[in-house]
Amino acid sequence: MVNIHKKTLQDLEFHVVLQQVSEYCITNLGKTQCLAITPVSNRNALMQELHMTNEYLASFENENRIPNHGFEPITRELQFLNIEGSVLETLSFKKIVSISTVCNEIITFLKKFEEYYPTLSTHASHIEVTKELINQINVIIDRFGDVKDKASQELYTIRQSINNVRGKINQSFTSALNSYSALDYLDDIRETVIENKRVLAVKAMYRRKVKGSILGNSKTGSIIYMQPEATFQHARELNNLEFEEQEEVEKILKALTEATRPFAELLEQYQTFLTKIDVVAAKAKYAQSTNALLPNINTNKTYIAKNAYHPLLYLSNKKEGLKTFPQSIELQPENRIIVISGPNAGGKSITLKTIGLLQVMLQSGMLIPVHEKSDVCLFDRILTDIGDNQSIENHLSTYSYRLKQMNYFLRKCNKNTLFLIDEFGTGSDPELGGALAETFLEEFYHREAYGIITTHYSNLKILANELPFMQNANMLFDEKTLEPMFKLVLGQAGSSFTFEVAQKNGIPYSLINRAKKKIERGKVRFDRTIAKLQKERSKLEKTERSLKENEQKKQNEADKLEEINARVQKKLENYQELYDSNQRLIYLGQKVNELAEGYFENKRKRQLMDELFKLVQIENSKRKKISAKQKRAEKNKEQQVKKEVEKKVNVIRQKKKAAKKKEVVVEKPKPVLKVGDRVRMEDGRAIGSIDTIEKGKATVNYGMFTTNVSLDLLELVEAKK
Repeated sequence: MVNIHKKTLQDLEFHVVLQQVSEYCITNLGKTQCLAITPVSNRNALMQELHMTNEYLASFENENRIPNHGFEPITRELQFLNIEGSVLETLSFKKIVSISTVCNEIITFLKKFEEYYPTLSTHASHIEVTKELINQINVIIDRFGDVKDKASQELYTIRQSINNVRGKINQSFTSALNSYSALDYLDDIRETVIENKRVLAVKAMYRRKVKGSILGNSKTGSIIYMQPEATFQHARELNNLEFEEQEEVEKILKALTEATRPFAELLEQYQTFLTKIDVVAAKAKYAQSTNALLPNINTNKTYIAKNAYHPLLYLSNKKEGLKTFPQSIELQPENRIIVISGPNAGGKSITLKTIGLLQVMLQSGMLIPVHEKSDVCLFDRILTDIGDNQSIENHLSTYSYRLKQMNYFLRKCNKNTLFLIDEFGTGSDPELGGALAETFLEEFYHREAYGIITTHYSNLKILANELPFMQNANMLFDEKTLEPMFKLVLGQAGSSFTFEVAQKNGIPYSLINRAKKKIERGKVRFDRTIAKLQKERSKLEKTERSLKENEQKKQNEADKLEEINARVQKKLENYQELYDSNQRLIYLGQKVNELAEGYFENKRKRQLMDELFKLVQIENSKRKKISAKQKRAEKNKEQQVKKEVEKKVNVIRQKKKAAKKKEVVVEKPKPVLKVGDRVRMEDGRAIGSIDTIEKGKATVNYGMFTTNVSLDLLELVEAKK
């Protein structure tokens, strides 16, 4: 049976986490329920809570996202439905339709995607999905929250009459307005509205000449506001009809309320379900903000938390752009208790709080920010002694308070307990307090409890080294700057660096030396040995980190080279395709040229057509039948390759031109090109001979094909002899 004391939750600042989670709720009911979250006592219920939150978190990265669960609370409506003879308002029915629609939509969705959300689907499976109530209300109430005209035949008749009478009122008023206006009995404003009624603005001198009832006058008394007599008679008729309408509406709403009353229990289930979904969604959003996940939960009492972050510290540092250092801790039957030592401000207390808070969060159905390979267990009780230990209300000193806490620990501590104690043994004489703390720790050890303590006492460090199922740990410090590295290392006690820190803070060395002489030589040597070992560990940590960084850099460079190689290979393939295509076109051009020369010699058209037909057939036999869409795709691909090639060629040409401009050489006069000269393109390799020259362009014969090129782009290789 899980029983975590309120003081433990307070010590670990669990209420602050709940406050942050509640801010993600979209309903007041959800916020209230969220702030009341406590550790779950039943394991099965806890696993259900964790899996629901985990499934909702997964939905953020899923194409099938859970529908919106926003709703207006119907607590007041449920109270009215439980009172016989009560009648709900039209807006209450709109809220009932809304909550029913939202709930039906989510339950139907979860049933459809049960494979993705098995736990949420199971949680929703017992709730009935029905549109009966929604349809009943929609027949009576429109989307604006008014009773429909056709809600009953009587109401329809009354509203028809009301519309007719209102038409008569407007008609009679307009008639009177025009008549008295023509007689100049009205003021310039002619009419106004008083008590939601149209009235004539009659000049005071003509009030006896206008038939009607007086409803008021202006401040100066120069204008009298009157309702025409005919309009007044119709208005009385309208009042009677509106009273009848109100009676009929109340009658309809009463009948609808009675029809809704049997659904009160279902509606309460709807509100409870959506409130639960709101809390689960808030926990999932909080998990997303802290990079939290659901670790493996075992039953063999093994607790391995890798890269665990304190969520409050993580969010605070994230807001300020600071780095948060994670910690890793391992507890198991062969290593049940960890004694963390080291200087103050090194992160001992925050490590203690991190493990405690994450365990409380996990056992309250919340995901925790740890590495995915973490493997944790559950505890029946979590005991803490952290923070300010003075009890002002009870007038207890720190030491008295701590003794009272230890007495409570002794009564509650067993093999299913996790205890967390900060600065264990402080508050009394170091020698006596240390001895008592050692005795308490031995008792916790023999009861097979799991725990983490922080201390400066050497005897507790020695005890952790002597007992087989207890382990020392320390927070690393930089051996040169004595700055904390905020990294927990298991297996070795930490020095308090008492004298080193004092020296760094400017305390004279002579005073430090005198202090060293005042204590036992063995204790100094012990602390010095620990400090030396810790410095060595720090060096190894730095070396390991440097090696990892170098390895990562090499891996990144290898990945980059592989990517470049893949891109080059792709381009080579594209160039090869383009080359093959151009070679085929050149071959076809040569064949057509041969046929043209043959026809030029023998003028045999039939032979020419036969040869051309054969050529086309041969080419078509090589082609595969493809759709128009595929043709367009291939053509686009070919065009893209050509553009890339042209772009690359242009870039290379521009670079070469720029390089040529930089070269300081005396330009030779460009030779005059003639027919028969052997030439080549600038920056080209292929050599051809000039067949003709006309209008600044030359026809260059390359043997297999000819091309027209501007004379400015040609270089002389060999002049005609």
